[in-house]
Amino acid sequence: MNKLWKIFQYGYLIVGAIFLVEGVLAFNKNRERALLMFGFAIFIILIFFFKRHFRKKIEKRNAQK
Repeated sequence: MNKLWKIFQYGYLIVGAIFLVEGVLAFNKNRERALLMFGFAIFIILIFFFKRHFRKKIEKRNAQK
């Protein structure tokens, strides 16, 4: 199950990259939409780092038992 969570964790990076690309493509046409996409991209990438940190913390705790 842990390997499955690692795979899903990298899905956050993929989704963040998609939002980042959408923001770049929409920047000249609709700046408000582009800024919203950039905001989502930043939020999702932060979620990736938080989940990775939390997963490693849990793995370290489980290895000590």
